[in-house]
Amino acid sequence: MSMRKTVLTFGLISGAISAVTMLATIPFVDKIGFDKGEILGYTLIVLSALLVFFGVRSYRENASGGRLTFARGFAVGILITLLSNLFYVATWEVLYFKFMPDFADKYAAHMIERAKSSGDGQEKIEKTTREAQQFKEMYKIPAINVALTFGEVFPIGLGVTLLSAAILRKKSAGVAA
Repeated sequence: MSMRKTVLTFGLISGAISAVTMLATIPFVDKIGFDKGEILGYTLIVLSALLVFFGVRSYRENASGGRLTFARGFAVGILITLLSNLFYVATWEVLYFKFMPDFADKYAAHMIERAKSSGDGQEKIEKTTREAQQFKEMYKIPAINVALTFGEVFPIGLGVTLLSAAILRKKSAGVAA
């Protein structure tokens, strides 16, 4: 299996997992709340990012004869991550702009309510209120929305990529580096 085929296979599977799980869980965010929704969302993102590990391992075993440098493992992993993240961001953009245009308003209200219920002082609540308003305004701009959404998932994929490249590197078949 070539690098291109490995990246496409595992990137598309990971992307499909992240898109399908988002589509399956977003309708329930109002019922379970933003805090539990974040936990569930990030758990599902980590699960889809595991395909990076399997993709790098598959590349090592099937395309490079059991050998893998850190740099090559990183390249395979980061390309899988980028492809998967493309699916995640595209799915979110469609959901947000077509089906959930009030998400930023609801999330901003949640931020403010959380600050009020935490017992923080009025100064902290006012600061959170300003930040929530800025978030709502920024989130209306598609390019910023894309950047913020990408920024949610990319660090997880980058971490899994770095770990996968480090764990799976081998100088020769059968000898760990």
